[in-house]
Amino acid sequence: MQIGIIGLPNAGKSTIFNALTFNNAPTAAYPFTTIDPNIGIVPIPDKRLNRLSEIYKPRATTNAVIRFVDIAGLVKGAHTGEGLGNRFLSHIREVDAIVHVVRMFEDADSAHPLGSIDPVRDIDIIKTELLMADLQTVEKRIAEISGAAHAGDKKARAFLQNLDHLKHNLDHGIPVRIAHADPDVCAELFLLTAKPVLYVGNIDEHKDVNEGVKQLETMARQDHAASLVLPGKLESEIVHLEESEKQQFRTAMGLTETGLEQMIRQSFDLLKLITFFTGRSVEVRAWTIPQGTRAPQAAGKIHTDMEKGFIKAEIFPFPVIDEYGSETALRERGLIRFEGKDYIMQEGDVAFFRFSPA
Repeated sequence: MQIGIIGLPNAGKSTIFNALTFNNAPTAAYPFTTIDPNIGIVPIPDKRLNRLSEIYKPRATTNAVIRFVDIAGLVKGAHTGEGLGNRFLSHIREVDAIVHVVRMFEDADSAHPLGSIDPVRDIDIIKTELLMADLQTVEKRIAEISGAAHAGDKKARAFLQNLDHLKHNLDHGIPVRIAHADPDVCAELFLLTAKPVLYVGNIDEHKDVNEGVKQLETMARQDHAASLVLPGKLESEIVHLEESEKQQFRTAMGLTETGLEQMIRQSFDLLKLITFFTGRSVEVRAWTIPQGTRAPQAAGKIHTDMEKGFIKAEIFPFPVIDEYGSETALRERGLIRFEGKDYIMQEGDVAFFRFSPA
C-alpha cells in the first residue's frame, strides 16, 4: 500500500516528503524539481508498540510502515499533457490514496506559480485535473464498449450503465468516491478521484491562518476528504531532533503529536487498515492488515506457511496487557482467548498463531 503526495508546484511537497522520510529529495524555488517520483518507507509511530517492548523486552522492535511517493507538481492542463501532466497522472494511478499538499504560506524566495495564496483555487485546479483525467478514461471506455452493449452483450450493457453513471457525475464535478459507483468498475479503470484524499495545508507557523484553515476544512467536507494543517518547514527541522527534544517541543506547543505524526496517522486511516501486534522475546512487531481480515490471513502476513497450516490464534487486546503488565498475568486470569479460522482481527489485537508446518 502506498500514498502519493501531490499538489501544485512549490506547495512544499518535497519538503514534507523529506521530513517524513529523512530523505534528501531535491527541493527548489522553481516548478518540476521532482520529475521521477521519490519513494520513501515511513515507520508508523505507535505508543502501544513501545509499551509492548517494555513488557516483552525483545531483541528487536519493528514498526509497521507506509510507503509515501513524492509526485511532481501538477499544473492546470495536466490532463492534456501540460507540464508533463500525463506522466505525473500515471504516477497517481499507481497509489492507493492521495495526500494533497496545499500551499498556505508566503515566501518571497519561492513564488507561488499563480502569484498569490488561495487554497480554494489551488484545490479546485488539482481536483479539476483529476476529474478531467477520469472523464477521459470513462469516455474512452464507453466508446470501446458501446458496440458490444448495443449488440445485446449483457455484461457489456451492465458495464456501460455503470460508465454512464460515472460520466454523469464527473460531468457535474463529482469525484468518483462520492458517486456511489461500482467499486469493481472503478478498480478496473484505475480512476483517480476514487482514491481517498487527505488535504494537508502547508502553513507558516508565524502567521494567522484561521481563515485558510476554515476554507480547507470546508473543502474537505465537500469532497469527503480528511484535512489537517502543519508548518512543513518547521516540521522538517523538528524531525532531526532527539526524541527528548521532540517531546519538549510537543509539551511547549500543547501537542500530543507533531504535525507529521498526525499526517502519518491520518494517511494510515485513509487506507482502511488496522494494526495487530506479535510479541515475544525475539521481536515485538506491528503488522497492518485491511479491516475485516480473518485470523488465518493475518497469520499469512507473517508467513504463508502460517496461513496454510493455521490451527488457532491466541488473542488478547492491547489494553489488557497494558493494564496487567505481562502475558503470564493474563494467563493466570484467563484473559487470553483462543480463536479459530473465522475470527475477524480487531484493531490492537496482540496475537500468537498456532499452525502446523507444511
